[in-house]
Amino acid sequence: MIDIEANPYKADFPLLAGKPEITFLDSGATAQRPACALDAQRSFYETMNANPLRGLYSLSVEATEAIAQVRAQIARLLGAVDERGRAAARDIVFTHNASESLNLVAKSFAPLVLEPGDEVAITIMEHHSNLIPWQQACRAAGATLVYLYPEQDGTITDEEIAAKVGPRTKIVAAGHVSNVMGVENPIAKLADAVHAHGGYLVVDGAQSVPHMTVDVRALGADFFAFSAHKALGPMGIGVLWGRHELLEQMPPMLTGGEMIDSVTEQDAVWAPVPEKFEAGTQDAAGIYATGAALTYLTETVGYEAVAEREAALVAYTMERLAELPYIGIIGPAEAARHHGVISFNVRGIHPHDVASILDMSGVCIRAGHHCAQPLLTWLGVENLACCRASLAFYNDKSDVDRFVDGLATVWSTFNA
Repeated sequence: MIDIEANPYKADFPLLAGKPEITFLDSGATAQRPACALDAQRSFYETMNANPLRGLYSLSVEATEAIAQVRAQIARLLGAVDERGRAAARDIVFTHNASESLNLVAKSFAPLVLEPGDEVAITIMEHHSNLIPWQQACRAAGATLVYLYPEQDGTITDEEIAAKVGPRTKIVAAGHVSNVMGVENPIAKLADAVHAHGGYLVVDGAQSVPHMTVDVRALGADFFAFSAHKALGPMGIGVLWGRHELLEQMPPMLTGGEMIDSVTEQDAVWAPVPEKFEAGTQDAAGIYATGAALTYLTETVGYEAVAEREAALVAYTMERLAELPYIGIIGPAEAARHHGVISFNVRGIHPHDVASILDMSGVCIRAGHHCAQPLLTWLGVENLACCRASLAFYNDKSDVDRFVDGLATVWSTFNA
């Protein structure tokens, strides 16, 4: 039995340790940073500040090697291996965020395979970052964007997959975990379905990497994207993994800087993967700090402990929310299916009011459409807005109790 009253982790997070009056329940938007990640970012600038790849002097070589090590670390984290079973570091592309990673696939890969009459299938649960790029890619190619609709509890059935993924489907793009409903999507089944028709699978892993082990090969992904800032790392760092042969075929989305091999007055030859997708100076210190953050997540804490603690926290939160008859949960009733995310509404009270009143008690939640307007429209959510509490392993029982007590205050404020 996990003891969620005890908390061995908050002390590792300077903001949480320094502001005990804050109850942070918005990790689905951005996580807090452990001290080791903050220290690593500063250490880069203090000990190896130089432009990677651009100098033959020792500082630049050290910076280049530091970034290469993080690239290999992320490849191992994602289960991305080459034909010899080694970490496929060359297939890890650094971007600014998951949104840019997904745009890179939609703008550089999709035009290579999409033709008029083809289809791209996504779920209605997609974050706008994994929706709008496909709207635009389909519009440019004369293809059709097709939606997979879940059951009310968030389940995408085998029947729905069979009905929506067919001979015309060239690409399926799906979030690994919904940022609103918290459910894990059947990625491996989607992979099997689209691969059976010669298509490709793109996975938005922004909400899964912070919570669970990921193996891109086992999932059957062709591309996988995530953001460092949701996984304890700094803002401004995104990751794209892709199958090497596909990355090789893709033209760069951005040009200039270190993404070239040679340039003449009228032409240029691109650098090999991954450098050809990394135009200009990268945030080397941020990448270095991402490595420290992921080491903390996977080794200091460990995914097993993350999963157990977050499951216990979600279960306790759902249990406490059930005590409040004016709370309506969005998504499955089973706590085990909410991967750190619980979306809800308070009857008759606008989510913005809920969040504002909770903030007066130091409780931080998200309120709005969560970059998922089509989902909220399909669910029939009033005002196209809902509240979302997203938990992480560094939360504890006291956080949940303060949150639920705050909701009782919200209700009494409007129903005195």
